Amino acid sequence: MIRYLINFIFPPRCAACDVRFPLHSRDRVCATCRAGVERLREPLCHTCGVPIEVTAEVESLGSCRDCTASPPHFTTARAVARYRSSEEDHAALPSIIRRHKYGRDQALTHALAEFLDDPMPLAENDYDLVIPVPLHAARLRWRGFNQAALLAATVARRLGRPLDVGALTRLRATAPQTAQDRRERHRNVRDAFTVQRPARIANRRVLLVDDVMTTGSTVDECARTLLAAGARRVDVLALARVL
Repeated sequence: MIRYLINFIFPPRCAACDVRFPLHSRDRVCATCRAGVERLREPLCHTCGVPIEVTAEVESLGSCRDCTASPPHFTTARAVARYRSSEEDHAALPSIIRRHKYGRDQALTHALAEFLDDPMPLAENDYDLVIPVPLHAARLRWRGFNQAALLAATVARRLGRPLDVGALTRLRATAPQTAQDRRERHRNVRDAFTVQRPARIANRRVLLVDDVMTTGSTVDECARTLLAAGARRVDVLALARVL
């Protein structure tokens, strides 16, 4: 009843296209906008999850050339959908992600959660802990929230696993990754993270969650830090991947 009254005063609308929902609706994104998302489909690299062209070589190795040449520290990474970083891209998911992060609209967390598949990628693995990619304290103060932590909270609830937002912390602010090449990105985030209480992740199977994955440098450095502190395994789940 309360939800109906709230929706009557503030009619619910799609966070992407602004179409109106019925007053009883709990949705934040309409079916048309969800269906228009560019989902990442097989064949994917077994390790980093990037779409690949299947060849005899790739089929035997199971991973893309980058992961074969330089294996990341995480075991497996998956993203739900493709992300195009251009500001001119008004597709539902990229648009909501940008408004969430740079418009500092925390209310859009629920809309983004609706793009998560059910079952989610990697949900078949039995994790002990869900950890978000942390923000530096200065960026957290500016934005007011960690978008990865809000998404990780949804993931943890769906998997029925504990969420730990304090185990992994960011030691220093890093330059924006968008204008850097792969090598510069790795250097940029090297030793940028730490585990302050290793006992909290010792021998744990960790699912690391981020909103957008680009080259994977940030999540790889997070995974390296977690493994060095005693984690048994680290997998990565991102809502979207820049391709």
